[in-house]
Amino acid sequence: MKMKFFKVNDPYTALIKANTKENAMKIYKEEIADDDGSLSKNMTEVTETYAAIRYGRAYGEDNKMIPVEEVFKDLTSEEEMTLIIDGSLL
Repeated sequence: MKMKFFKVNDPYTALIKANTKENAMKIYKEEIADDDGSLSKNMTEVTETYAAIRYGRAYGEDNKMIPVEEVFKDLTSEEEMTLIIDGSLL
């Protein structure tokens, strides 16, 4: 199954890679914030190109850009995961 990418801007910014929107919502609730009832409408699917550009320009926890090799590995793996999390949560 091809992975999909989902972005959330409110209440906290995130970019999540998951098989389904339901799985992405579960990851968001487990790793980022509770759902106040608006998560479904605030989460939108984005293209693989958008996700690659956005993630490729992201900074890791060490405030350095994520290495290209890591970006490629994360984007192409079969693992569902949070790619970007709101900086205020780190």
